[in-house]
Amino acid sequence: MAKKMAIIATRGTLDWAYPPFILSSTAAALGYEVQVFYTFYGLNLLKKDLNLKVSPLGNPGMPMKMPFGPQWFRNINWNIPNAIQGVIPGFESLATVLMKMTIRNKGVASIPELRALCQEAEVKMIACQMTVDLFGMNTAEFIDGIDYGGAATFLEFAGDSDICLFT
Repeated sequence: MAKKMAIIATRGTLDWAYPPFILSSTAAALGYEVQVFYTFYGLNLLKKDLNLKVSPLGNPGMPMKMPFGPQWFRNINWNIPNAIQGVIPGFESLATVLMKMTIRNKGVASIPELRALCQEAEVKMIACQMTVDLFGMNTAEFIDGIDYGGAATFLEFAGDSDICLFT
């Protein structure tokens, strides 16, 4: 009998897209039966048009000495308080461009690649129907091959899983 892993994905930014896709694809490769429940902003990860950004605002773990981007850029100690980052025009766009550059330069798989890998590995991806309805989303916005369901659908699986994670 295969082990089971259940993940709830609630965030839809570039940096928060990696944990559910990496964990679910790895677990599936190890033989786990995996389900991921995408709710609220996590639904962005299931959209056909992935326009994911890094959000430094409210992310106190983001280093002020940027470990990404060109070498000259990495050596600058930014010392910008988190609260100020949100009001600097273009800071989110800059952080996103630099993060994408670093992901590519380090040979890390992109989110579309990881998502496709999850689909190939038969990770069951469930879009929260209540959130789809709440936000007035159209199912045509989402990739093919996903399921729609509510919390009860997911909890039935999660209640019997060996590992439950919230990302």
